[in-house]
Amino acid sequence: MLKIESTVLLESYQTNTYLLWETDSSNAFLIDPANPSEAFLKRIRQLELKVKMIINTHGHADHIGGNHFFAKALNCPVAIHSLDAEMLTDNSKNFSIYMGFELSLFGPQVILNDGDELFLGTDKVKVIHTPGHTKGSICLLADKYLISGDTLFEQSIGRTDFPGGSHTAIIDSIKNKLFILDDEVLVFPGHGFTTSIGLEKKNNPFIY
Repeated sequence: MLKIESTVLLESYQTNTYLLWETDSSNAFLIDPANPSEAFLKRIRQLELKVKMIINTHGHADHIGGNHFFAKALNCPVAIHSLDAEMLTDNSKNFSIYMGFELSLFGPQVILNDGDELFLGTDKVKVIHTPGHTKGSICLLADKYLISGDTLFEQSIGRTDFPGGSHTAIIDSIKNKLFILDDEVLVFPGHGFTTSIGLEKKNNPFIY
C-alpha cells in the first residue's frame, strides 16, 4: 500500500514537497525537496522511512533547493529527467541566480526518461515525460496518485514563458499523457491544492 504526505518547505514560493512511501517496506521517494529543513528530516526519521531516491519533477530552483541537504542526510541519489539534468548545476538555467539565492548543487546520479519504472518494494512508480513547463518536466504515476510537478495544477497549468517552456507542448502533454488516465487519479501538484484527473478534465479552463 502506498501513502503520500506533503509539506511546504519554501514559503515564498509555496512549493509542495512530497514523501511517497510503501507501508510494507517503508521504502520512500522524496520528491521536489524545495529547501533544507531539519524539521522535515526529523519527520522522515519519525516515520522510519528508508528514502531510496530524491526525484525532481523539473530543474527550477524552487523544486531542487533541498537536494544537497537531504541527499547528504539520507545518503540517497538524486534523479531528474535527462533534458533538465544541466539545471541542477547551472544557476542561470535553474533561475536561482535571479531568485536571490544561488544554489550549490551537484549533478544527478540517476537520469530518468519517459516510461521508466521505479519500484518501492512491490509498488511501481511510472515516469511520464510531460514537456511544456520545462523540456524535461515529468510526472510520477503511482497507482491512483499522480505527482504532477508544475505541469498540471488545480484549474490551472504550469507557466510556459520561461526558457525551455512551450504552451503547445504543455497542452499536448496534459491532453495526451495525463487526461488519458482514470478520472479517479488524484493529482498532487507542485504548488496549490490536490485535485483529480476527472475534475481537471471538466473544469480546467486552460486546456480547451
